[in-house]
Amino acid sequence: MRFLKYIAKRLLFLVPQLFVVSLIVFFLVRLLPGDPAFLMAGQFATQERIDDVRQEMGLNQPLYKQYVIYASKVLKGDFGRSWRTSQTVKDDIKQRLPATLELVLTSGVLAVLLGIPIGVYTAINRRGIADKILFVYGMLAGSIPDFWLGLILIFLFFSVLGIVPGPIGQLDPIISVPPYVTGAIVIDSLIAGDKEAFISAIKHLILPVATLTLVYMGLIIKNVRSTVEEMLTSDFVQHARALGLPQKIQLRYALFNSLPPVVTVVGIVFWFLLGGAVLVEIVFAWGGLGQYAVEAVVNSDYAPLQAFVLLAATFTLFIFLLVDLAYFLIDPRIKS
Repeated sequence: MRFLKYIAKRLLFLVPQLFVVSLIVFFLVRLLPGDPAFLMAGQFATQERIDDVRQEMGLNQPLYKQYVIYASKVLKGDFGRSWRTSQTVKDDIKQRLPATLELVLTSGVLAVLLGIPIGVYTAINRRGIADKILFVYGMLAGSIPDFWLGLILIFLFFSVLGIVPGPIGQLDPIISVPPYVTGAIVIDSLIAGDKEAFISAIKHLILPVATLTLVYMGLIIKNVRSTVEEMLTSDFVQHARALGLPQKIQLRYALFNSLPPVVTVVGIVFWFLLGGAVLVEIVFAWGGLGQYAVEAVVNSDYAPLQAFVLLAATFTLFIFLLVDLAYFLIDPRIKS
């Protein structure tokens, strides 16, 4: 019961947060250079035509009225229409969101599954060769730009070795896209039983996932290592050691008390992954929301850009909501 009350309270906090985010996004997007009405009307349009387009888009109204109209439509699930794709933003997001989620979630899960055990191992086996190598990697990974690492991996494994496909999207051009079910090509090809499309999708997923995993796994390794190392030298573990408790129990105490900061780091990594995916999608021509947002910025396409930032903010708030809920379950101080 207390857990449900905690969830309800956290969900209530999301409402004003999303309102503030939508307000900031709306007004910041208006500061971008370029005139959407001019771009939509065309380079050779007359001033009269541009004014008509501006009126159709509602850009001739005061900003507060534009925001009220925008907010009321968003509440109905209407994010507007992209003048660049000539589709509703909702349809564009439906097509592109699965590709981004596939990339972010796969990279995040791999970073967590590999980073936490490696971080624990280096904390337990300090001053070894593996510890020194992984410590240097952890320090370097956070400073390496993900798009630069992506280009290096493309050069090594595609241009030089030729063992993975080039940066041409999610499938080979000669392979048909499987029927839409989830939008994620790996899953849809598996559901359709299309072995050729499944293998191609997995091959195309390798480099972008490796890029994001290698960059953000280092952050997890570094933080898990320092947290577990600190817990292993804490007073309560030293007391357990003095009592003669087995090393396995000492380690269990240290790992359990390391959970809160580790959970926080995992949440931050998933947050970073969404931002990192933007540039990685450009490098690998992935066709997800990140690439969609960059194209919207370049073309001053307000509606898609607003929708992307709002979705990114919602994703971030949802991730940290899960972190808060995990804290409630693992930290008895919050329950009291």
